[in-house]
Amino acid sequence: MTISMEGAVAHLQGDWTHTGVTLSSIDSLEVSLQQIESGGEKFICIDCGRIRAADIIGLQLLYVWMQCARFRGVEPELVNLSDSMQQALQRMGLGHCFSGNGAHPETPDGTRTVSGSGKDPCQAAIANSLAG
Repeated sequence: MTISMEGAVAHLQGDWTHTGVTLSSIDSLEVSLQQIESGGEKFICIDCGRIRAADIIGLQLLYVWMQCARFRGVEPELVNLSDSMQQALQRMGLGHCFSGNGAHPETPDGTRTVSGSGKDPCQAAIANSLAG
């Protein structure tokens, strides 16, 4: 299990299961929270597209990490959840923990915006991270 930060995007990778969660991976989650807070970000996109496997331990850790971000004034949003990960959330009874994740206001056409800017914050953050 690893996490890499690129601006307002956290890329989660690897094995988010009981065997994949290690002390160093928990330390890296704390470091990423410090980076987010020091960067002054108000939202963060959590890209789950590279998560290979996840079980209840990994998903609980992800939930707690997202709550820690909220306590620091940063609103997290999960993106690129695979169908199998979404099904696992439901099967493990954790769907409600991650529901309502898109906390950004929506326009009448259903797209998310930042303070009326007309831009989807996660799409913009991901595009910036890929460009850099």
